[in-house]
Amino acid sequence: MAGQYYVVFQCLLALLLFFLPSILERRFRIELPNVLENLVLLFIFSSLLLGEIYGYYSRVPYWDKLLHTSSGFLTAAIGFSLIELLNEHETIALKLSPLFVAVFAFCFSMTVGVLWEFFEYGCDLLLGADMQKDRLVKAFTSTLLGGERVVVDSVSVNGIAWEGYIDIGLIDTMEDLIVNALGALVFSFFGFLLIGRRGRGRLAFLKHFLPYRKRNTDAETEKSEGNRQKNEKKKFDNRN
Repeated sequence: MAGQYYVVFQCLLALLLFFLPSILERRFRIELPNVLENLVLLFIFSSLLLGEIYGYYSRVPYWDKLLHTSSGFLTAAIGFSLIELLNEHETIALKLSPLFVAVFAFCFSMTVGVLWEFFEYGCDLLLGADMQKDRLVKAFTSTLLGGERVVVDSVSVNGIAWEGYIDIGLIDTMEDLIVNALGALVFSFFGFLLIGRRGRGRLAFLKHFLPYRKRNTDAETEKSEGNRQKNEKKKFDNRN
């Protein structure tokens, strides 16, 4: 009623994302550890509701960087577990080295981070938001001006003098990707040690961040076995 459509959009997006863990569990027949699921829900609440709607990004120092670091860690865990699930799949012959799994987890996390920056840019462009936070820059090096160091003494914005120019999102985006990379690198490194059997005992806590495939119940096992026998009988009848 107040015309705050951006807030409405953020609330609807948060409600949709809150259902995401349950949808993934049912769709892909996986089980999310309680620690991972609670952290994902806490991240959604902290970023969309506290961060965007209640303004924690500007009110709490380093709130944005903390969330991007944690998201890099969590998405690396998800990327890591994707390969592990394929390695354990009965019908997919896939055995990859620990180093490749760690590199994939890192790249997966960075891809998610880049897609999130696209989302922030889209909200700023289409909804008039400021998810890519502005920065005041007082000096920079310009190739256009012959590679010289440029010092901005004063810029007038809406009739008010500022000691510098306002950078619209570039610095914030790059810092977000850097801390995302740090979080992803931490999990990828420890994940590499975990499946490389160098720290399996000491790094067992990482399993609280790794989804795993649901085990079949007795009824499901019996049904699967029955289907297998029917298929075998059908093949036998076709041959005869």
